[in-house]
Amino acid sequence: MRSKLILFFVAAAALIVLPLVAQQFGAGWVRIMAIALLYVLLALGLNIVVGYAGLLDLGFVAFYAVGAYMFALMASPHLFETFEWIAAAFPNGLHTPIWVVVPLAALLAAIAGVILGTPVLRLRGDYLAIVTLGFGEIIRVFMNNLEHPVNITNGPRGLDRIDPMTLFGFSFGRPLDIGDFRIPSVTLYYWLFLALVVASVVICHRLELSRIGRAWMAIREDEIAAKAMGINVRNMKLLAFAMGAIFGGVSGSMFAAFQGFVSPESFSLMESIMIVAMVVRGGMGHIPGVILGAVLLAALPEVLRYVSTAIDLQNLTGGRIDAAILRQLLIALAMIGIMLLRPRGLWPPPEHGKAAPAPVTK
Repeated sequence: MRSKLILFFVAAAALIVLPLVAQQFGAGWVRIMAIALLYVLLALGLNIVVGYAGLLDLGFVAFYAVGAYMFALMASPHLFETFEWIAAAFPNGLHTPIWVVVPLAALLAAIAGVILGTPVLRLRGDYLAIVTLGFGEIIRVFMNNLEHPVNITNGPRGLDRIDPMTLFGFSFGRPLDIGDFRIPSVTLYYWLFLALVVASVVICHRLELSRIGRAWMAIREDEIAAKAMGINVRNMKLLAFAMGAIFGGVSGSMFAAFQGFVSPESFSLMESIMIVAMVVRGGMGHIPGVILGAVLLAALPEVLRYVSTAIDLQNLTGGRIDAAILRQLLIALAMIGIMLLRPRGLWPPPEHGKAAPAPVTK
């Protein structure tokens, strides 16, 4: 236990100091790490649905979109400029504080999760994946077209001028000056996302060890046997959808504050597929594996973007190889290699209940 505590504190100190070192090479590297932490939050939420409960959800990005648009509407001047009665009621603008808008985003995402889970309770496998995929696309199309007759989401143009995250009067959108040393805004957001990831890991770990977590895993292994043992399968499935959606809603609100702009293109089907790939490639149901998969698949495309730009492949090959195409090819090859070499994921959960291999005797 003492060695584990020492390792924990060393890792925590390294993660806190890491952006201060990375910002010396450019703010873009810190931004990559912050985005990777956002994807870790999303992957942890989806791991509850896919890894614990065994429900293949391809529409998880819908909850991400719900949280992002909720924060954008409550912390931008769009509603203030569109509806006169809101402008009359709030002459200084909405500017909703964080302790109001983030719980609202989580609550709205949880309601969306229950709405999704209710009609699909009897579906399994591929059929469940197709229905949830359709739900995710419905939300994206809904956000894209909710401009007429009443302009709520501003359609494909998206919402901009979103307030940065503010906590107790401290704005994460402005750099922090400590003497002659300046900490940029992206580093402050990195620390905020890191704190959320730590809290999410604790919540997921406690859920995994709880009666609810064991019920989810029983449903994942054999739904009929779980029902025969007295588990309320219906309520457990709805709870899994709602809990996973809460993570997605909170991540979406952080994304909106971090980017300052949201549009339907940020919540495409490819985003859902990437989040599922993070959970599967890392190791379904295993928190360290999910974190590893999310960090690798979130950071690898951006790192390869920097590498391909630095190499300047188009000039070297006379324009015959596009750097963006090569980047996507390398990502695909890396994912295929992982699944061939590690079919259960990079860091799969330990197997229980199996006998130890017999020693080899000559």
